[in-house]
Amino acid sequence: MEEGSVETTRHLNHTDSEEVMSEVHLGCPPGFSGPHISYFTFSIPPVEATKQMISFDEDGDLILPRRNKLSTQSYTVTIQHSITSTIPCVGLQVWRAELVLSDFLLHKMFTSSELDGIVSLELGAGTGLVGVLLARVAKTVFITDHGNEILDNCAKNVELNSELINHRAIVYVRELDWMNPWPPRITMEESSFCKTKRYSWTLSEVEIAHEASLLVAADVIYSDGLTDAFFSTLERLMSLGSEKVLYLALEKRYNFSLDDLDVVANGYLHFRSYLQLEGDCEDLECGSMPRFVGKCIDITEIPQYVKEYDRGNDVEIWEIKYSKGKF
Repeated sequence: MEEGSVETTRHLNHTDSEEVMSEVHLGCPPGFSGPHISYFTFSIPPVEATKQMISFDEDGDLILPRRNKLSTQSYTVTIQHSITSTIPCVGLQVWRAELVLSDFLLHKMFTSSELDGIVSLELGAGTGLVGVLLARVAKTVFITDHGNEILDNCAKNVELNSELINHRAIVYVRELDWMNPWPPRITMEESSFCKTKRYSWTLSEVEIAHEASLLVAADVIYSDGLTDAFFSTLERLMSLGSEKVLYLALEKRYNFSLDDLDVVANGYLHFRSYLQLEGDCEDLECGSMPRFVGKCIDITEIPQYVKEYDRGNDVEIWEIKYSKGKF
C-alpha cells in the first residue's frame, strides 16, 4: 500500500456522524473524498533447497542442483476503500487487525494444506481483503457485512482481484446483520425478487454456510453493543452444522475512563468476558457461561507477508471455539 501508518484509531467516544481515520491511511491525499485504490503486495517464500526435486542421470548418479539464488514471488492485492468514514461505515476502511489476520492466514496457506478446499465465512468483512486471500485456496468463501455501501465495496474488491482467486472457488458477498437472528431471511432460489436483492441468502447458501469449518473476523471489537450482537450471532453459527473454529484479530483501543480515572481498554475487557481461556475449562459444568473457549496466538511467530504496514504492539489474534455441550 502507498500509505504508512499512524497511531490514530477510532475510539468509543466518537459520535456516529464524526469522521474517523484508520491508522493505516496516513499518506493518503488530504481531504480526498470518494473511493481510493491501494495496492498491497504479499510475498510467497521461496522453496527451500531441501525440498527441491531429486533427480538422476542416465547412469543412475544423483544430479546435484546448481545453487541458484532463490527468488521470492510477489502478488498484489488491489483494494478499493475510503480514507475516512463515519463509525457506521468503518468497514469502508482498511484497519491494522485486518492486515495482521491476512498475514496469519497467508502463513497457514504457505506452510500447510489446512485451508485447502474449505468452506469459510468472514464476519464483518469490511473491504473483503481477508476473504479475497482465502479464496486463493478455499472451495467456498462467504464475505459478509451489513449495508449496501459496504457490500458494494466488497463486491468491487472481489472483482478487482478476480485473477488472484482460485478459478474453482465460489465467492459470495452476503448481508449479515448481527442485530437480526441467524439464519437470515431466505429468498427463493429462482425468484426474480432475488435478482433485486443482490446480497440476500438462498436456502442452499445457508446450508453451505452451516458446513463452514472456518470463521474469520478482523477489527469488529470496538462497541460493547456490537460485541454482544457479534457473539450472539457467533453462538448461532457455531452451534449449527459442522464443527467450526474462529480466528479473530483485534486491536486494543485505550480511552480515559472517568470511572477508573485511568486509561483502559474497556471494549477489550468486554470481549474477554465472553471467553474462557483454553486449559481452564475443566471445572466448568454443562450450561456454564461463557461457552466460548479462546487461545491467544503468538503473532511474533507469524512472518509479515503483507509488507506495507506497521503491526504496532496492540494487535492480537484469538483462536475461538464453541462448546455445544460440556467442556
